[in-house]
Amino acid sequence: MKNHKKLTALLLCLALAAALFTGCGAAATATAPTEGEAPAAGSANANSDNGASNSNTNSTAPADAPPAASAPSGDTLVSAVEMGIEGKFSPFFASSAADQDVVDMFTLPVGAADRVANPILKGIAGETRNYNGADYTYKAPGDITVTENADGTVFYDITIRDDLKFTDGHPIDIDDVIFSTYVTLDPTYDGSTTLYSAPIQGLREYLSGMDTLYNLLIAAGEGNTDFTYWDEATQNAFWNEGLPAAGEKFAQSIVDYCVNNGYNAPGDSVAACAANWGFTLPEEATAADFFDTMVEEYDGDLNQLSDTEAASGSLWSYLDDDYAVGVSTGDSAPNISGIQRTGDYSLRVVMTEVDATAIYQIADLRLAPLHWYGDEALYDYTANQFGFPKGDLSGVKAKTSTPLGAGPYVFRNYSNGVVYMDANPDYYKGEPIIKHLNFLESTEDTKVSGLVAGTLDVADPSYSTATAKQIAIENGFSESEWDKFDGPVLTTKLIDYRGYGYVGINPNNVKVGDDPYSDASKNLRKALATLISVYRDEAVDSYYGPTASVINYPISNTSWAAPQTTDDGYHIAYSLDVEGKPIYTAGMSVEQKYAAALEAALGFFEAAGYTVEDGKITAAPEGAKMGYTVNIGGGGTGDHPSFLLLKNVSDALASVGITFTVNDLANSSDLYASYQTGVAELWCAAWRAGSDPDMFQLYHSNGSTNYYHISDEELDEIIMAARQSSNQTYRKALYQGAMEIIMDYGVEIPIYQRSDCMVFSTQRVDTATLPGDMTPYWGWAADIQTLAVK
Repeated sequence: MKNHKKLTALLLCLALAAALFTGCGAAATATAPTEGEAPAAGSANANSDNGASNSNTNSTAPADAPPAASAPSGDTLVSAVEMGIEGKFSPFFASSAADQDVVDMFTLPVGAADRVANPILKGIAGETRNYNGADYTYKAPGDITVTENADGTVFYDITIRDDLKFTDGHPIDIDDVIFSTYVTLDPTYDGSTTLYSAPIQGLREYLSGMDTLYNLLIAAGEGNTDFTYWDEATQNAFWNEGLPAAGEKFAQSIVDYCVNNGYNAPGDSVAACAANWGFTLPEEATAADFFDTMVEEYDGDLNQLSDTEAASGSLWSYLDDDYAVGVSTGDSAPNISGIQRTGDYSLRVVMTEVDATAIYQIADLRLAPLHWYGDEALYDYTANQFGFPKGDLSGVKAKTSTPLGAGPYVFRNYSNGVVYMDANPDYYKGEPIIKHLNFLESTEDTKVSGLVAGTLDVADPSYSTATAKQIAIENGFSESEWDKFDGPVLTTKLIDYRGYGYVGINPNNVKVGDDPYSDASKNLRKALATLISVYRDEAVDSYYGPTASVINYPISNTSWAAPQTTDDGYHIAYSLDVEGKPIYTAGMSVEQKYAAALEAALGFFEAAGYTVEDGKITAAPEGAKMGYTVNIGGGGTGDHPSFLLLKNVSDALASVGITFTVNDLANSSDLYASYQTGVAELWCAAWRAGSDPDMFQLYHSNGSTNYYHISDEELDEIIMAARQSSNQTYRKALYQGAMEIIMDYGVEIPIYQRSDCMVFSTQRVDTATLPGDMTPYWGWAADIQTLAVK
């Protein structure tokens, strides 16, 4: 669907790492499509293997593990996870959000991050940092020392604890880290970890000269006659059997995703699900027909199809493993020169340049057992052997559904939508108090009811005033007391959502003359932005109440780079008139602000070249219009936090002669397609941010999700300068400058910062043992070892 998958590509590199740092928490709630935001599952999970079905088949623990325990109910915690458990419980190949939640509970990364996603560099001894007036101490399995050298290279020296062991009793050393690093940097790796994007010394040389068989077959084409690297039978089998079978599974994964996430009902046809994905099919269409339609839509570009349309795993992840094997096509380095073993418990990673995001990649290096996922007989660091044959990850993938790690819990089994885990007595932070942890697939409409019924202890329902009122009633309060978060039945904890809602404007469609970046074009967009801005408070309060707030910069308030009201130069979004003077004065009533904003908008329209006579607009300049349309995904019923403000803007503009049409789309895929293809004039959506505020993908001229089509040399230079520094104070100043440029273009109006919620059974969970000051980066399970049930 020219679709939402790239909307959240910002997460792919960083947010996954942040989630792994903080412990699992329940699955991140997939944002409702009415917000115009990408459903979350596919975005942060790019590719995966096909080693496990998404049916509810049993998975078993490692052969030497004891059988699954039958836990007494008083010693077990049951947490909801999103529908869509696939059984890919691998630190390398987990794909769905639900699978990743499971992985987070039994694995360890090298590093950790604090409550605002700042990496912990001295994890072994621990670091104490202040948040919200309280001191918290953070520990991690390893220390990381960063050294920036005069020649531009950067050393990341890693030291891990010498007393760690996996849950089968096998001691952990640095070779386990080196093994797992080489897995994720193998030329055939197709999992979600993106360490390969880091500027590691020697990585390009190691990756060269080898590619997967399927990549080579795709590049050669169906009519290829050169059989240097494969025979004709293999080629025919790929095109006639392997690819069609994978394509059918790929299409079916989209259907399953739509059903699991509530965009379609169980039993809906393939055609109905495809419609929500932006494709029109005959009612009797099969999954194979769906795939064929996608191939036709993408003119046979299978890589683009896979990258754009993947719901849970790439197209290639559904191929037989035989097609994923590496094929040598030329010279290749035998090792990665920047991965350097410096001791039994130490490692140096050399980067060729400063990359501000690299620390997150380094901290996320896995402590994965070489002896379980690899072959110790094939590991010899000095002989350039790293635990598996280069280009062949079949042995690693074979353990996808039988995981082993060193996290707080031990995976036991998975059956009928439930994952069962037991406490790890050797967890380095101490054996968890709760001896048994279950993850239960849950739909949105069963989360609160499950908590009340006792089938769930922890859940993360989508939060709104309606949800809050339901919780209040369950606690014995009246609907009007919905702001009481602690009750005898349910306890609610609100956490700022790691993202924000906004209104976007396409400058190519809202402009004066032929130049979308002229002062006149900017003034036209600022006229609209000024009115949109003034109506934000009423709309956000009406939809969310006190659980959301208006924001003034295009960045989530959860980011350390977000401007604060005490910062120099901080101001309300679009609160200056065309002459740069404040529109509002102290003591203005709401109605006076609305009138002042309309007057300021008229000033911007006039500066844009519109004819303004007696407070009315009578003519538009060349290239501009007397009417514009904003697309919003309110389900056709106005169910959207920005709907009210847009209707108010429409009424205000109508009073001065401008038509402002609010196009409420029932099908969310139509919203996504409208702005991703550049058709929309204005649209409402939401960004979900990663742990690092890097702006490249959203606002750089080469950014893959730069839907504003900004091409500004100064902005590009600022974004790149911020990427190439590890000084947080310096980076924050750069980002504030970048945001001022973005706002000056008038292409984005930040609207709201909403809340996510975690709800706990007051009767079952000892809420006094929950972490203090939970954040998007420090969830309920971040200190799982000290959490207790009653």
